[in-house]
Amino acid sequence: MIIIERTGPLALVQDLGRPGYARLGVSPSGAADRGGLRAANRLVGNPEDFAAVEILLGGLVITTEGPLWIAAAGAPTTISINGRTDTSHRAIYLRRGDRLAVAASGSGLRSYLAVRGGIDVPKVLGSRSADLLSDLGPARLLPGDRLPVGRTPLDLPGIDVLPVPAARRPLDVTLSPGPRVDWLAEAGLRSLVTQRWIVGTDIDRTGVRLEGEPLARLITTELPSEGVVRGAVQVPPSGLPLIFGSDHPVTGGYPVVGVAPADDCDRIAQLRPGDEVRFRWA
Repeated sequence: MIIIERTGPLALVQDLGRPGYARLGVSPSGAADRGGLRAANRLVGNPEDFAAVEILLGGLVITTEGPLWIAAAGAPTTISINGRTDTSHRAIYLRRGDRLAVAASGSGLRSYLAVRGGIDVPKVLGSRSADLLSDLGPARLLPGDRLPVGRTPLDLPGIDVLPVPAARRPLDVTLSPGPRVDWLAEAGLRSLVTQRWIVGTDIDRTGVRLEGEPLARLITTELPSEGVVRGAVQVPPSGLPLIFGSDHPVTGGYPVVGVAPADDCDRIAQLRPGDEVRFRWA
């Protein structure tokens, strides 16, 4: 069992999500940076889909009720155990009563704290993920919450340190053409991949809105809502692209002109306001 003392701006229980329920209006949700979650789980010998704590901009403080192996990955960060400083991306052994604090990263938004055995909260539609858009799964964590720890069938790995991922700025995002790429005018298509986009302040787990020169649309009529996925790049009437994240809606009424692959979606989830993004076609 771990006890939450502080949460920082936002702390959520997340695993790899609940795909397959779009017909019910439920997005897959899951960790915003899937690679970060997988890395943290590997370090403590968990299957990659075990639930961990997603931490936005640090500030999480926990205490333990028993001995535990933990690891933080995703955005590189500094960890403090009983006042002693340590680093992320390595396995750390905690004793009963230890107090652990996770600092904010200097280069990303979200870190993942995995515990050997996983966070064992009840599943909803096959997942322990908190979906803030659909209000499914466990609630956002609050001080005083007690999180049960499960068991893992895996042995501790033979390696206890992983390389810290380097932040790529500007971030180059590869796009596959979306179903409505033909809704952009020729100038809009050219501008999409030639200008540097700036991440605005309108960002959350639903998506990242970009700022720059608006894209010219060839077709400006209304579009009936159609399915969207994580990584879809939608162009609303403002002409400023929006990249959908883990808690995206399952349908949208604006044209999707491109779709980013899973690895790029993980990197997009670590973008901060003011960061730069460049698109290129696959």
